[in-house]
Amino acid sequence: MKQVLAASRPFSWINTAYPFAAGYLLATEGRVDLTFVIGTLFFLIPYNLLMYGVNDVFDYASDLRNPRKGGIEGALVDPSAARSVHRRILWASALSVLPFLVYLLAVGSLAAGLVLALVVFLVVAYSAPVLRFKERPVLDSATSAMHFVGPLLYALVLVDADLGSRSVWPVLVAFVAWGMASHAFGAVQDVRADREGGIGSVATVLGAHATVVGATVAYVAAAGVLLVLPWPGLLAAVLPLAYAVSTARFWSVRDEDCERANAGWRTFLWLNLVVGFLVTMLLIAIALTT
Repeated sequence: MKQVLAASRPFSWINTAYPFAAGYLLATEGRVDLTFVIGTLFFLIPYNLLMYGVNDVFDYASDLRNPRKGGIEGALVDPSAARSVHRRILWASALSVLPFLVYLLAVGSLAAGLVLALVVFLVVAYSAPVLRFKERPVLDSATSAMHFVGPLLYALVLVDADLGSRSVWPVLVAFVAWGMASHAFGAVQDVRADREGGIGSVATVLGAHATVVGATVAYVAAAGVLLVLPWPGLLAAVLPLAYAVSTARFWSVRDEDCERANAGWRTFLWLNLVVGFLVTMLLIAIALTT
């Protein structure tokens, strides 16, 4: 059970549950009901177990050669027990999401159901054999972004929010840009290992330096889009700039020393907690002013 839980990467649970919960609460003016609770729990644990569990199972061969694995950046099963543990992870991933999906599909509209189906499909398609979106450059970053934007988008469609509102669409666009930048930068540290393992990614195609530049620009672009938000929401434009500053520190990284970017990735993991707190404070301010 401990190994199955570790596969869900508890450190990152909040990254998917928070967008759903925040979107649902803001769009419904603070309504806390059964659907909110079940949706938040779904995106907190089962969703992450499915996302990271499937990834850990089908990336196991390459993870064994990756020194980053075995901690908060990904669980690593002992080779002697890998087959049985991986079987448990896959079964737990499938069975844990099923009751939540049944409920959410039953209470939501057709549009909400389609969005939820797409979000879950992308989680599986990212790592599963044959599809392997993670090995399709650019699509890998777009899919990864939707892993986090998806819960927010689903919450908004579920409660029939106006996606074209000036308070909504800039957030979605900026979130996608942030997600793609984050994934791309995360892939920089593995450029050499991925090439040696025959794995493609946006970073193996563009190269370490170009990917860092692209990620930094995307963060700045996300900040620019957020300036469209009405006051005080536009204050959120400052937040992506913190990631841009962190990423820009590795502007000089090249393929030969791509592993240096791991320090930036570890900063990213903790920066998420700080930015998450600031977003919460801003959302409270928005709620109070509206």
